[in-house]
Amino acid sequence: MGSDFLDTLRENKIFTSHKALQRIVMSIGRGFVTPITILSLSASSKTRFFDQQLDSEYDRVRHELLIKTEKTEQNLIFKKMKKIERALISVYDKSDLLEIANALAQCAVEILSTGGTARHLRDAGIDIVDVSDYTGFPEMLDGRVKTLHPKVHGGILAEWDNGEHKAQAEAHSIGSIDMVICNLYPFEATVAKPDVMLSEAIENIDIGGPTMIRAAAKNYRHVAALTAPSQYPQIITDLDANDGCLSEERRFELAKAAFAHTAHYDTAIAAYLTDDSALITEADNNSPLIRGVRGVNKAEDSETDEFADNLTLHFKKERTLRYGENPHQRAAFYRTEITPGPSAAWANQLSGQSLSFNNLLDLEAALEIVKDFKTPACAIIKHNNPCGLATADNLQEAFTNALECDRTSAFGSIVGLNRKVTIQTANTIREAAQAGIKIDAIIAPSYTEKALRALSRVKRRPILETGSLSDAEPILQVRNITGGVLVQDPDIHEMKAEALQVASKREPTDEEINALLFAWKACKHVKSNCILLAHGTQSVGIGAGQMSRVDAAIIAIRKAGEKAKGAVLASDAYFPFPDGVEIAGEAGISAIIQPGGSVNDEPVIETADTYGMAMVLTGVRHFRH
Repeated sequence: MGSDFLDTLRENKIFTSHKALQRIVMSIGRGFVTPITILSLSASSKTRFFDQQLDSEYDRVRHELLIKTEKTEQNLIFKKMKKIERALISVYDKSDLLEIANALAQCAVEILSTGGTARHLRDAGIDIVDVSDYTGFPEMLDGRVKTLHPKVHGGILAEWDNGEHKAQAEAHSIGSIDMVICNLYPFEATVAKPDVMLSEAIENIDIGGPTMIRAAAKNYRHVAALTAPSQYPQIITDLDANDGCLSEERRFELAKAAFAHTAHYDTAIAAYLTDDSALITEADNNSPLIRGVRGVNKAEDSETDEFADNLTLHFKKERTLRYGENPHQRAAFYRTEITPGPSAAWANQLSGQSLSFNNLLDLEAALEIVKDFKTPACAIIKHNNPCGLATADNLQEAFTNALECDRTSAFGSIVGLNRKVTIQTANTIREAAQAGIKIDAIIAPSYTEKALRALSRVKRRPILETGSLSDAEPILQVRNITGGVLVQDPDIHEMKAEALQVASKREPTDEEINALLFAWKACKHVKSNCILLAHGTQSVGIGAGQMSRVDAAIIAIRKAGEKAKGAVLASDAYFPFPDGVEIAGEAGISAIIQPGGSVNDEPVIETADTYGMAMVLTGVRHFRH
């Protein structure tokens, strides 16, 4: 409605107040009346009409019109269509590239391309224009300079509804580039290779690609930026449905994905370069100079802070999970782009139902325990804690011994193994299941064909294969807290017999020392406060996650029953009081391993002597929270 009508109302002195004029505007906007209707009313009729009819409607009409206006503006923004007339394609990953290129060709889109991408498209019979021909400038510096040219970036960055931009572009013969299809050199895959040299990693840092992607994403109002083959099907559908056009809404979605793509790429480069322990440079004799183990500070006595000042973590969504720890919690599973080595996150699932949130946590716990042992080992996990752990001469015996620790708790458990599973071990596991031991999932390096077939008879039980554990390298551990993360080295401390300090009057026997070292390694995988009892290399009682150490000892001894007599005991931290040691002595424990360092060490050791127990100190704590 124009201002002429409002002027007419004022001139005829129909309504002069601001509120009255608002009512008229709202009424006409809603379609209740026309300007002619209002002008034809007598003064008294006009008053009655607005007072009686519009007062009750005014607020609602105004609210609805505002909503309609907002929605209309959004639709105008996101439904603006852009005709794709010229596209630049330069990709490393050529998966499904011919499909999108053919779709562009069918829409009469001019395609610019470079290097290997140009050859790939041309060999497939697709007409392309080399970027060097388009710019009049050759590729140079071993391909490092291809697309870094004003005619390319001007075409990507120009705002074509800006008069000055358009005039400048025309003055320099710069045409629009409406689509950029680009993905980057595989930097992460390169640095994941064993013994990759720093120079090779640097050479695989893409420069032109991220520059084009960021430019296209920034100018999404005029340019579509495609960075992944997974985006091609939707774009092909859109182009076909919209006569070669893409909506601004689609271009905006592509821009968000593009910035995430380049951010992840830069993060991977920064993470590699700032992790000095992961770098391999050329020494003077051109041989590899390896500096430590990835993610682990080897210099334990170093005062240098080797943690980066800035930490950016990036994980890719693998799938949405059925639920989280509990059914009312939503959950998803994310993992690294490149496998860090054998892990539950990257294990190959051979059979069974989809993994749950709790399955993944327990599978990780099981695998990390058995990784820690060089001899055949089995860990049986419930709620992220081992309820049984053993090593033996073969995997079958290790499983049997681990199960005997706590058959009751093993119901609904996760089993972790560190050797190839044979039919003999598989049959032993099946016999346990037939005896009432429900096993929810199994993870191991590999399985024989017969073993896999036997274990897969339980259709819903996940069977996972990790590959060899011999190449497993320790990586930094990261845990969330609200508003931050905590990062630490993994607990890979290896206790040797010669490093033990005998604190008791009686020295442990060789047999006791072997059992103590097993129990000490095992207890570091149990939530604190932890007490673990063992015979040889078999756990017989575990007290886990207790607020007091004496309660952990009571639980472990109760779980062990008669097997506590003659067993050794490992405590993940020192005994603050003699009560835990006294309970152990009364149960017939023969030897204890613990860090020491309590102000009450003297009475604690005296209590061990009272019961004739051997006690050794490690000087190392194994808290696990």
